[in-house]
Parts: sequence; structure tokens; C-alpha cells
Amino acid sequence: MTDFSVYILECSDGSFYVGHTDDIRKRIAEHNNGIFRQCYTFSRRPVKIVFQQIMPSRNEAFCAERQIKGWSKAKKKALIVGKWHDISIFAKAYSDRSSTPAGRSGGAAD
Repeated sequence: MTDFSVYILECSDGSFYVGHTDDIRKRIAEHNNGIFRQCYTFSRRPVKIVFQQIMPSRNEAFCAERQIKGWSKAKKKALIVGKWHDISIFAKAYSDRSSTPAGRSGGAAD
């Protein structure tokens, strides 16, 4: 049986990269060795793994990756350190901000 993982890497510039894989050791080595020049992590090496969760299927790992990629840096940090209560607070704060036109922002998320 193959294990699939969703993972978060911390890059040398302090940013986070979220991905999914069926071979976490190989994938981290690929990031650190710069195998894919077009990858976000290429110019931000070295990277280190700060979060990994085993998922039952590739599809579930992919869906978790897409969800986490949309999160703020603060919410990703809360996930990394296991502060589940903070994750819900950040989610509510985002929901409250985006419910009115004045609260919406076009800024990029990390």
C-alpha cells in the first residue's frame, strides 16, 4: 500500500511551500537538489520539512494541498505547531474580513 502525504516546507527565505507526494524523502531531496528549475523552491533552497500528514489517497492529499495553499501564513504556522484553535480563529477572521467589500484585499497570500 502506498502512503500519500501532504507536506509543508519552510524555504530559506522563511516562506512556505505546500505539496503532496507518495515519496516524501525523494520529493524533499528533489526540492533541495533543484531538480525542477521552475519550482517555487528552486531559488529558495535549502528547504526543510515542517509539516507532514499521511493521507489515505492521492486525491485526498491533493485536495488537502489545494486547501492549505490558500491559507494565510499565520494559519499555516498554526497548523505546523498544532494550534488547532488558532486555525479556526484565523479562518473566522478571514471570513469576517471578506464578508464586506471594504474587507477584501487583493494582496498575495504566502
